Amino acid sequence: MNILLIGSGGREHALAWSLSASPLCDTLFIAPGNPGTAECGTNVALSVTDHDAVVQFCREHAIGLVVIGPEAPLVAGLVDDLKAVGIKAFGPTRAAAALEGSKGFTKDLCAAAGIPTAAYQRFREAGPALAYLRGVGAPIVVKADGLAAGKGVVVAMTLEDAQAAVEGMFSGSHGEAGAEVVIEEYLEGEEASFFALCDGRTALPIGTAQDHKRAFDGDQGPNTGGMGAYSPAPILTADLQERVMREIIRPTLAAMAERGTPYTGILYAGLMITAEGPKLIEYNVRFGDPETQVLMPRLKTDLAAAMLAACDGVLDHFDLRWWDDVALTVVLAAKGYPGKVETGSEIRELDKAEEVVGVTIFHAGTAMSGERLVANGGRVLSVTATADSVAEAQRQAYRAVDLIDWPEGFCRRDIGWRAVARERG
Repeated sequence: MNILLIGSGGREHALAWSLSASPLCDTLFIAPGNPGTAECGTNVALSVTDHDAVVQFCREHAIGLVVIGPEAPLVAGLVDDLKAVGIKAFGPTRAAAALEGSKGFTKDLCAAAGIPTAAYQRFREAGPALAYLRGVGAPIVVKADGLAAGKGVVVAMTLEDAQAAVEGMFSGSHGEAGAEVVIEEYLEGEEASFFALCDGRTALPIGTAQDHKRAFDGDQGPNTGGMGAYSPAPILTADLQERVMREIIRPTLAAMAERGTPYTGILYAGLMITAEGPKLIEYNVRFGDPETQVLMPRLKTDLAAAMLAACDGVLDHFDLRWWDDVALTVVLAAKGYPGKVETGSEIRELDKAEEVVGVTIFHAGTAMSGERLVANGGRVLSVTATADSVAEAQRQAYRAVDLIDWPEGFCRRDIGWRAVARERG
């Protein structure tokens, strides 16, 4: 079977790495891909926003499965257009992708289905939103309703910050994504990520992880797309995972099916583990980045087979299995990230870094300039290590990081600190 993978980041390199190992995969194409995915398959210069061009490529290359990595093509309805012409695609339809495409949609669904989440209000104008803020005070969370490339959420610890976030969103700081704003209760607890493989009726847990959103050590600095992650998440015990499935994932699938928009693909639940139990912060309708870089090395099951089972609606007859090892990834980012960064600086000695036992390096924002590998984005590399403990995976990952010659980059030096502390008792 020929497979087409859509996307170009670290998530897609990890997916390409896993899919290319499947005995079901004859040829893997990645559009547009990056220098890392080129080692797993064939990169193709295909405009993924041109759905007709994607359909034509699939027909010309006998594509048996399309795997869509990022959220934007899902929200834009690429799955709908592929299915309409009989091409199998892994991911939710446009209507089902509203679980990520609209924060307000998800909050309303949770309220109707009794899914535990933060209390909230929706606003279409700044005046009522600011008046509401003055009434409830801070800390509070302000979210742009639509897709904002991971930058549409402000956790405001002061009323002034919350007001500035509302004013910024309604004045266009996030474009159309901020035309509506969701203001919700600030939840106390520890965050974790839970991933479920869904076929519209059945959901199977496919892994847990914990991400590190802040740019600097000690969870300081601005929010980012993620500076590192590890899997599994120790806080999500077997009992808590079953509770997440029972109280959050399965009711969501049931509610979506009742609406006539059954959910197929990966459902990524961002959770807060509070004193009352797990609560949903938000849904994403695809694998996370950098969480995929720690989920894929742990997944023993053939990823292509799992995705086909989801597409075919047969997950009730399917099992998922994992390796026992822990995986930990450290993101190397360009200095200045998540703000303005310089591109084009050369990255050297990746070969030496990958000689460290258990280490795999996933490319996120890289490009080739002649024979030189150069930085081409904010988050540039994900250095992933597997080991029998978080502490050992952490040591191996940082050993590899320190072998990479890239003075223009930086990373956090404390990825996995919560889990290491738990291991030490």
